[in-house]
Amino acid sequence: MRDLQDQYGRSFKTLRVSLINTCNLGCVYCTMADTDTKVSNHHQKTNISASELLRIIGYLHQELNLETIRLTGGEPLLYHDLIPVVAGIKAMGIDEIKLTTNGFLLERMAFKLHKAGMKSINVSLDAINEDVFFKMSKRSDVGRILKGIKTSIDCGLDVKLNAVIMKGMNEDQIFPLLDYAFENNIQIRFLEVMAMGHLYKQSEKYLFTQHDILNAIASRYNFERLDRKASATSNYWKTKEGHVFGVIANESEPFCGDCNRLRLDSQGNIFGCLSDNHPINIRVIDDTLELRQKLKLALAQKQTVRFVGSELSMLEIGG
Repeated sequence: MRDLQDQYGRSFKTLRVSLINTCNLGCVYCTMADTDTKVSNHHQKTNISASELLRIIGYLHQELNLETIRLTGGEPLLYHDLIPVVAGIKAMGIDEIKLTTNGFLLERMAFKLHKAGMKSINVSLDAINEDVFFKMSKRSDVGRILKGIKTSIDCGLDVKLNAVIMKGMNEDQIFPLLDYAFENNIQIRFLEVMAMGHLYKQSEKYLFTQHDILNAIASRYNFERLDRKASATSNYWKTKEGHVFGVIANESEPFCGDCNRLRLDSQGNIFGCLSDNHPINIRVIDDTLELRQKLKLALAQKQTVRFVGSELSMLEIGG
């Protein structure tokens, strides 16, 4: 059957799966900007069992011939059946299995993830300084995340860092994060804050743009831009010393034009774009024609030029 494509030639080849809609951190761009936000450590189970989730993923893979699956949350390491899900995806013949995590539970999970078939992980780390880390995440002990990163590298996982830079919050952490990444030979990407959830319609006051980030880094390093890969979210630069860093410039340099991502939330809904908060439920579908029609609806949700924001929280749809 002909690949499902829109008028711009876009299709779905990467599936981002939000396993759970709770988290053990309270990052200001995801939950609330209130510095008194309390973080819940309680694990709210997803309504979808591991077996049901794997059935849905398998059904999507059969139709889309997926190349990559990224597991997200909330915080995916809180998902009780994470290892069986990773192993189940691996058994489908999908080799590129990745995960985005805040890293708080990574030290005890890294080896199990790698053994189950995980290839790479993105660790969200917005500060090295303990005080700034607390301001950004409402949790203490950044050292715990650094230990998890080291354990992950030691057991063979490819590790990347994601750091959301917010004006007036953590822009002073660009060089500490960059130095840490370069010293440990880890690729780092700095992210512009997104107009999601409680920041919808008010993210601009926190926006530290790609231009701002590059200007800051240029005060210490000389670098040149690398070619962007098709469907990539990141732009990359290479320093004269050979270090590579990236910027995910969602606001100032959108990458909607060749986006190939489909999102599946923890309730069995698909979304073609973060900009659209209208869920398309595929949980009970067992008919290929109906699934294909719903995938067309999801494809139609994609933006033609740029991300326009959504009231949907990252806790619900995944980072």
